[in-house]
Amino acid sequence: MSQNMRIRVTGGQALNGTYRPSGNSNAAIMLIAAAMLTGETSTLHNIPQTTGIDSMLAIAARLGATSARSADSAQTLRIEAAQILHRVITSEETSGFTGALLYLAPILVRREFARLEVDFPLNRIRPHLEALRDLGFDVVNVDGSVEVRPSRWAYKDVILTQSSVTATAIVMMLAACFGKETVIRNAASEPHLQQLAEYLELMGAQIHGTRSNVLHIFGKEGDLNGVDYHIATDHIEAASVAAMGALCGGRVHIVGTQAKHMRMIDRFYRRLGIHLDIADGDIFVPQHDVLSVSNREEDVDSSIETAPWPGFPSDLVAIATVIATQARGTSLIHEKLYNNRLLFVDKLKSMGAQIVLCDPHRAIVMGKHPLHAIYMDSPDVRSGLGMLAAALVADGESVIDNAQALRRSFDGVVTKLTALGAQVVIESA
Repeated sequence: MSQNMRIRVTGGQALNGTYRPSGNSNAAIMLIAAAMLTGETSTLHNIPQTTGIDSMLAIAARLGATSARSADSAQTLRIEAAQILHRVITSEETSGFTGALLYLAPILVRREFARLEVDFPLNRIRPHLEALRDLGFDVVNVDGSVEVRPSRWAYKDVILTQSSVTATAIVMMLAACFGKETVIRNAASEPHLQQLAEYLELMGAQIHGTRSNVLHIFGKEGDLNGVDYHIATDHIEAASVAAMGALCGGRVHIVGTQAKHMRMIDRFYRRLGIHLDIADGDIFVPQHDVLSVSNREEDVDSSIETAPWPGFPSDLVAIATVIATQARGTSLIHEKLYNNRLLFVDKLKSMGAQIVLCDPHRAIVMGKHPLHAIYMDSPDVRSGLGMLAAALVADGESVIDNAQALRRSFDGVVTKLTALGAQVVIESA
């Protein structure tokens, strides 16, 4: 278990300077699992140092893989699974960590049987299990666990019942190894899945349609290759820091990003009054003296709706809500994908924000209203950066307790923000 972390944030400081986001943690987690599809050595570059990666590598080690970060760069990881020793993913590993499910693919490919132990209702992974059955796999529920035996196929056309990132990744990996030809419909297409597709192609598969919701995969006959791959920076971290820079009234230059991942985010940010200059791999955040919402509609001045990629990411709904509190006008935040992502607005209301939570999916934000510092406890990994942004804007010193959730997906984000001028102190709680 990671050590409890408390951060103290003194708001009202402008952020200025250059910021480089870390590697995409979600992509790294997928590629660690994919590296175990083969017994050859793979090398991953720009691997972030997060507790999520630590959890993924701990499971890999138990299954028989060896891994080591390079002495020259902690962001370079070499991983090899000459053999997979176990065929069980335990309930301790699946509890609270979706990434553990990805190991179904290498276990099934290398050992042709897997047992998944869970301590949560199986309907949470129904899309994953339905996809396995659609591939022709034998999937049996045994005393609360799931036992899976694979099959091979010449052609399969699979429709995912949900556009699930994890389910898409599992089917992609299995199709690269077991299937001659596979079509996946209603597939997720997030940037980390695009990187998984690139990685599997380097390993020997052929994949078409990686930026769409229809994937066409031609598996490789024989074993996949070990590969050398550089992970792209995290678009969620980049977009979050861009928002923080604009909210705090500074000038920030974010380097090493991919413009193609920022197009829709930029469009929605403009609705809330944030204007970014995006060129190649750089994001320039000019000084914003006043934020005003745009795109006037019938009942509100602006609306932000989450959607599967390439729509506005649900992982940025907290940041968008904070922006709306500081933008003149009324905004509707509509979380269309998840039931509990807007519960954090109670914390913003405690800070002085004017928000009406209509239902679990919709909140109306009236801006601009100044925020004041408060004590906050246990932000989850998705709302954590949003609450940090609110604390950076607020008047006074905020305390965010149990903030170790930030370390699950983001590498050193607090330290890097401090280098821009943020007054943030990390403490052990």
